[in-house]
Amino acid sequence: MGRKGNAHDNAVAESFFATLETELLDRHTYHTRQDTRTAVFDFI
Repeated sequence: MGRKGNAHDNAVAESFFATLETELLDRHTYHTRQDTRTAVFDFI
């Protein structure tokens, strides 16, 4: 994990952020940063 050439070194983090973006951020429009922070906090 973490060495050059290892394809799976950050797969968990990439999967989490892809899910976050797909399930939460792409489906809603947020008017303030605080609204976005609250939604992300609730999602986690």
